[in-house]
Amino acid sequence: MFDVVIIGGGHAGAEAARVCARGGIRVAMVTMLRDAIGRMSCNPAIGGLAKGNLVKEIDALGGLMGEATDRAGIQFKVLNRSKGPAVQGPRAQCDRDLYAAAVLDILDAEPNLTIIEGSVKSLIIEDPGAISGVILQDGSKLTAKAVIVTTGTFLRALMHSGEQKTTGGRFGEPSAETLSDSLRALGLELGRLKTGTPPRVDKTTVDFARMEKAPGDESPRPFS
Repeated sequence: MFDVVIIGGGHAGAEAARVCARGGIRVAMVTMLRDAIGRMSCNPAIGGLAKGNLVKEIDALGGLMGEATDRAGIQFKVLNRSKGPAVQGPRAQCDRDLYAAAVLDILDAEPNLTIIEGSVKSLIIEDPGAISGVILQDGSKLTAKAVIVTTGTFLRALMHSGEQKTTGGRFGEPSAETLSDSLRALGLELGRLKTGTPPRVDKTTVDFARMEKAPGDESPRPFS
C-alpha cells in the first residue's frame, strides 16, 4: 500500500517523486526502464531565458533539477547579462549521463520512495471518481490513495523519421500503449502533442575556425 503512485520517471516524475517522498508519505515510482530515469532526450541544456527562472522556482520548492544540474554541468552561463536582471536567464550545458546518474542518486537517497521497473496497464477505479491504484502489465497491483501521471512523450507515442513511422517514447524505447485506453474509459479526452528533434551535425563536416566561441562564465552561478 502506497500513498502515491507516480507513472513515469522523466523530469516531471522525478520531481513529483522527490517532493512527495520528502513530505513523509510512501511513494512508488513506476518506470519502464530504471536506467532511463532522468534521461535528457535530446537537449543537454537546463535553463535559459525564462526557463532558468523556472528551475530556480523548482529548487525553492524542494525539487531536484537544480541539484542534478550543479552536479552534471559542463558550462554555466547567464544569458542577457548585458541587460537588466529581469530578463537575464541562467543556463547550463550538462553531461547527459552524469545528469541521469545524479537524478537517480538523489531519488535513491529518499527512504520513502520505492522505484518499480514496469509499465502501467490501467488505473484501478473502485468508487466513481475515486482512484485506488494501478495495474501493471504483469498483472500485479499497486494500491494507492492518489496517482500522478507523468508519461511525457510515451503515452501511445509515435515517432516520425522522414516518411517512416514507428512506435516508441524515445528512440530505442517502447511506448505506453494500454494506459491511454484506461484514461479514455474514464471520459478523459486525449490529444497528441508534436515535438521536433533537430538533426545531429557530424563535427568532421564543420569548419570550427570560422565559428565564434561562446565560452561559459568564469565564475559559474549554481542553480541550487
